[in-house]
Amino acid sequence: MTTGTLYFIPVTLGDDNLTRALPPDVVRIAQTLEIFVVENEKTARQFLGLIKTHKPVRELILLTLNEHTEDKAIPAMLAPLLAGKDIGLMSEAGCPGIADPGAKLAAIAHQKGIRVSPLVGPSSILLSLMASGFNGQRFTFLGYLPTDKAARVQRLKEIEKHSQKHHETQIFIETPYRNQHLLGDILAHCHTETKLCIACNISQQDEWIRSQSIGAWKQATLPDLHKKPSVFLLLS
Repeated sequence: MTTGTLYFIPVTLGDDNLTRALPPDVVRIAQTLEIFVVENEKTARQFLGLIKTHKPVRELILLTLNEHTEDKAIPAMLAPLLAGKDIGLMSEAGCPGIADPGAKLAAIAHQKGIRVSPLVGPSSILLSLMASGFNGQRFTFLGYLPTDKAARVQRLKEIEKHSQKHHETQIFIETPYRNQHLLGDILAHCHTETKLCIACNISQQDEWIRSQSIGAWKQATLPDLHKKPSVFLLLS
């Protein structure tokens, strides 16, 4: 029996215009699917309702895969694929498989010979790098930095030193309600010549992206990043 396809379906990064953020083919494929693996069921249902799936949203099958899902529970989610049915994987925002648990599902799918098909959509990580003016040929996405202040400051120093040695853009994120704390640590502990880009609310009406040296940031009026999805990029 032919196996189904595991589609990686991007979603919007917020309450932005659907037609502006996603190509028509992505919406068309997502509309036809009946089984989804999602990070957050509430936001997934909102998105599926917005794109007007062929079946009523209440009749769709939604399986949850997030940071609380045990690894041993993941293989069972592939059962419909092995039975020949297609499945859509969705992150809570942006492209699945990047900084979210969907990568684990893809890894097991490859082991079982299941086709994995990534669809085109917005990635806050790549969009911020595109707009930063920083090195786009050598870069590393680091995910979240330590929550402990002392450990975070030490990690920032290591990141800056690595960037300076390799001329490599360092990209990282923070839980939105801790953005201002992270920004404060960057300005307090990184060299004035190091460049920092802050990309906030990417693709939204109030999108805000700026790149300048730490020294210039210290002289500027700082943005309010509290509870706003943001990406930070360093280049030393």
